[in-house]
Amino acid sequence: MKIAIVLPPGSRFSQAQPNSMETVVRTLAHASAGGDTLRVFCCAGAEDHGDLPVHTLPQRRRPRLKALLAALKAFQPDLIEFHQQVRQAAQIAPHFPQTPLILYRHNALKTSRNPINRWRYHRDYRRMDGLVFVSESERLNFLRDYPDLGRRAHAVPNPINTPLWRASPEKREPVIAFAGRAIAEKGLDLVCAALPGVLDRHPDWRAVLMLNDWSLHADWAAPHVEPLARYGDRITVMRSAPLSEVRDVMQRAAIALTPSVWAEPLGLTALEAHAAGAALISSGRGGLREASGPHALYVDDLTPQGLADAIESLIADPARRLAMARAAQTHVLETHAPERRAAQLDALRRQMVRAVRD
Repeated sequence: MKIAIVLPPGSRFSQAQPNSMETVVRTLAHASAGGDTLRVFCCAGAEDHGDLPVHTLPQRRRPRLKALLAALKAFQPDLIEFHQQVRQAAQIAPHFPQTPLILYRHNALKTSRNPINRWRYHRDYRRMDGLVFVSESERLNFLRDYPDLGRRAHAVPNPINTPLWRASPEKREPVIAFAGRAIAEKGLDLVCAALPGVLDRHPDWRAVLMLNDWSLHADWAAPHVEPLARYGDRITVMRSAPLSEVRDVMQRAAIALTPSVWAEPLGLTALEAHAAGAALISSGRGGLREASGPHALYVDDLTPQGLADAIESLIADPARRLAMARAAQTHVLETHAPERRAAQLDALRRQMVRAVRD
């Protein structure tokens, strides 16, 4: 089959600085054993696309849509897989009435209390032959609002390229690591408020904050991060760091934090921490429990004190940290292997094509 993978506007598919969606797309594409011809459609602006075939598009909305439509017609795909944006998919759909369309969502679908908007969303979702969600939690959330689309909704949990991240859980540094966008939803303010007490009580421990999209969210994030400057080199703040640097920190850190205050679709950062061999403290919100299973320390009291208490408990118990990290790494290797998830997606793609052809 010829499969068109259409990324949302603004996505450049950089290999060095990918967002989580692009990481998932790349991992699944490399793990696919279907022998399909894949082509990724993304915005221009990056030169490091890697070894996947890429067609770049203009940044501006109207020229981009026109160029995308022309490129898709030239490619003549057997299936079009739109990532993230339903509006883009709905605009392209009328031009490919005989081609199955998949909407692949990497975070929660927005709903609206406005009946007209809800009708529009429902109309656009019905144009899709399949809707893919990154966790069963997200699939069920969608069906609460659109129960009649149950047969079209599927869950393909995120994969993790474990060999790329894997490091020994035994060889860890006294480092507490946080990786995520510099936004309130990820719990960055909780981390910044919890760390001082922990670091004051444990002078041999350090922290690393790896904050993505810093330039977009600095106005909110900076006031939370700046008070930590008094700790000097005991706290490292990495702003929009390349994935290779994030991976290096996770492979050394003893403890990783995923204290998201919103319902995470799945939590790729949690999978990365597990694969890298760190013991994870998690809020368990949304799909985070699907990601980690019983192998994370879950914080129900999601406050600075609750997070600090969880960190303290793992600092005080190295044996527990090691056991958690070992079990989680094995869990991720078995449950979230790219080959397993790619096989799920390949089967779903073929199912969509057969349904349309029959």
